Amino acid sequence: MMEVMAAQSRWEAMARPEVFYAGVVLLVLGSVLVVSSFLALGFTGTFLGDHFGILMDQKVTSFPFNLMENPMYWGSTANYLGLALIGSSPVGLVLAAVVAVSYKVAIMFEGPFTQQIYEQTGRSCKLE
Repeated sequence: MMEVMAAQSRWEAMARPEVFYAGVVLLVLGSVLVVSSFLALGFTGTFLGDHFGILMDQKVTSFPFNLMENPMYWGSTANYLGLALIGSSPVGLVLAAVVAVSYKVAIMFEGPFTQQIYEQTGRSCKLE
């Protein structure tokens, strides 16, 4: 994303301090959500997980899962949006929107799949 944004024109209307600082806030918030999700799920829960039959004993309900479902996806989306704002990049905004739509589609398929796997094993469903 950074390479694509660097190769494109900046949008001068976005090159304002308040837009930059909003981007920084989104980047920090997104990073907190992504890192804390990883810490709550662990390596196997994050990268291998349900699709490879590695199941959590029960639903993860600690931070950040107590705030929202799919915090890793939305934190990552916030990171992309924050980078676009920091870089005053209209292309970055489009890419952040593509990421958000892609994650939304993934959630539509992943949520029911995860629920089904955990119901089959008799365990409580985890969020991601």
